[in-house]
Amino acid sequence: MTQRFDNLQSWLEQLDSFTQDIFTTPEPASNDASFRRYFRTQLKHSIGEYSQGQTFIVMDAPPQHEDCRPFIKVSQEMTAMGVNVPRVIEQNLEQGFLLLTDLGADTYASKLNESTADYLYRDAMRALIKLQSLSEPYVNGLPSYDGPLLATEMSLFSDWLCEKHLGLHMSKLEKIEWQDTQDVLIQSALQQPRTYVHRDYHSRNLMVLAKGNPGVLDFQDAVHGPLTYDAVSLFRDCYVRWPAEQVKEWIREYFLRLVELRLLSRDEWKPFVKSIDLMGIQRHLKASGIFARLYHRDGKDGYLADIPNTLNYIVEVGREYPEMRFVANLVEEKLLPTLIEVNKAV
Repeated sequence: MTQRFDNLQSWLEQLDSFTQDIFTTPEPASNDASFRRYFRTQLKHSIGEYSQGQTFIVMDAPPQHEDCRPFIKVSQEMTAMGVNVPRVIEQNLEQGFLLLTDLGADTYASKLNESTADYLYRDAMRALIKLQSLSEPYVNGLPSYDGPLLATEMSLFSDWLCEKHLGLHMSKLEKIEWQDTQDVLIQSALQQPRTYVHRDYHSRNLMVLAKGNPGVLDFQDAVHGPLTYDAVSLFRDCYVRWPAEQVKEWIREYFLRLVELRLLSRDEWKPFVKSIDLMGIQRHLKASGIFARLYHRDGKDGYLADIPNTLNYIVEVGREYPEMRFVANLVEEKLLPTLIEVNKAV
């Protein structure tokens, strides 16, 4: 074990609200795309409100790479809004350790199938709408999902996927068209109603729970931004794909619930569909670039297999909009064929 793991164990043993030697040795709980690591531990015997065998999650977030304060802040805010997230029980910001309540090990990704998808997605939709409808008191304290941030995210696609991973460089004309595409996507995002955005609301960050479903994880990067961002992350998930008609049905139900809450009006259906479609393209450009960066910069190759699904969304949705034809054609005609060959060599 590393010195850092030893430090984590020592911190657990010295917590004021628990007694010494009450926790079992932490075991790895999940993988993460960041520098954070998660461990699961349990109580050897009951103490106070906690019972013997109860499990907890210990977050290890090295301070030189991660800041625990946004996690703590967003956890408190989402809890106040009635969203089921891990609560922070103990914290050590100097070392980057948090002790959290445990929402279990059953992710949506591990439990989704044809018979479970509809009710699980409806639960996720309800939790998302709760977040969006009750967030007004909290959004001013969030970073803004503004034009520069949206542009920076899309540059991951051109820099890390196109150039670094695939060795593809755009011509001068293509660069102009690429910039025009980005401008359209940014304007579409900025014209939407703004709300509390989880920013990674998908099947690997949602937990299946017997009560209060879903549990919501990985929320520390929340921002104040476009209404449709989390919804398209959920319905057009980079890690799982559903029939287009089913996705349209979920999107329509989501829209109608927003109308019921007067967050949108019925006559906004067509512009809403375009907004969610273009928001999805922006997200999938970013995600495909992140997956390539995780491989080349961080040595994590597990996300390479998710790039084709992510890019195919861009092709399928982009075909429907003339202003997206450039990026749809670029992906279909150049990136996907090259990707097959490059990934074979990895």
